[in-house]
Amino acid sequence: MAPRVTLDDILRLDYGKIREALRGFLREVLEKSGANGYVIGLSGGVDSATSFSLAVEAVGSERVFALLLPESGVTSEADVDDAMELARSRGVRVHKVDIAPIVEVYRSALPIYESPEADKLPMANLKARVRMSILYYYANKFNLLVLGTTDRSEWLIGYFTKYGDGAVDVEPIIVLYKSQVRRLAAELGVPERIAYKPSSPGLWPGHKAEEELGATYENVDLVLYSIFDLGLKPEEVPDATGVPKPVVDRVLELYRASEHKRSPPHSPSLDIVRVAKA
Repeated sequence: MAPRVTLDDILRLDYGKIREALRGFLREVLEKSGANGYVIGLSGGVDSATSFSLAVEAVGSERVFALLLPESGVTSEADVDDAMELARSRGVRVHKVDIAPIVEVYRSALPIYESPEADKLPMANLKARVRMSILYYYANKFNLLVLGTTDRSEWLIGYFTKYGDGAVDVEPIIVLYKSQVRRLAAELGVPERIAYKPSSPGLWPGHKAEEELGATYENVDLVLYSIFDLGLKPEEVPDATGVPKPVVDRVLELYRASEHKRSPPHSPSLDIVRVAKA
């Protein structure tokens, strides 16, 4: 019989040590890169707040540049306010760029755009890629590294946009499950309303992560931790965690379907060139 697995097992970490290790990691990456600092897109959610706070502690507020990239009419004003307040509380340079006009130019220029509903997913991913391009504009302009905000839960289930929020220079929290990130956020002094706010990518009105995923992050973390950290077989997970089998199956489906996001582009072997050498 598989051992009983609870959320407490996942959360049982020394967050002071995690904090110091990730600060050291960010300092080392920046020093080796020769860049001037980090640029990050602040969303008002826990992941970006945690990566941001770690960077400020690691390299100082003068070397971190925060961008708020809301879409007017879609992004929650509360999220914008939370992001702005967090940036200002850390004494960081912050600018807000409304992506709505940029998205509209894309939409109006696309020859096979059908309707908001028919094109919901490709437009959602386009918005993430628009944000990425803006972040890299400022990264190029000021010689900065783009700081990522993807946690381990989202990385493993592919809950990020390929070449969107997945296109960054450094991912400090990718080693931590969502539940662990929330705990680290509290350790870093991130306001509780942000640390424990329900995840909301905000790529369309009312967009909530757990509704789209079909599972709570607590259950996602339990499934992933059981399989990838404890080495349990998928069929053992329901009894060990209390997570229903359909949810376990859903998480594994997300993991398998998103493998391409975690892999480099397919490329042919150099042998093709070697054997064709004249």
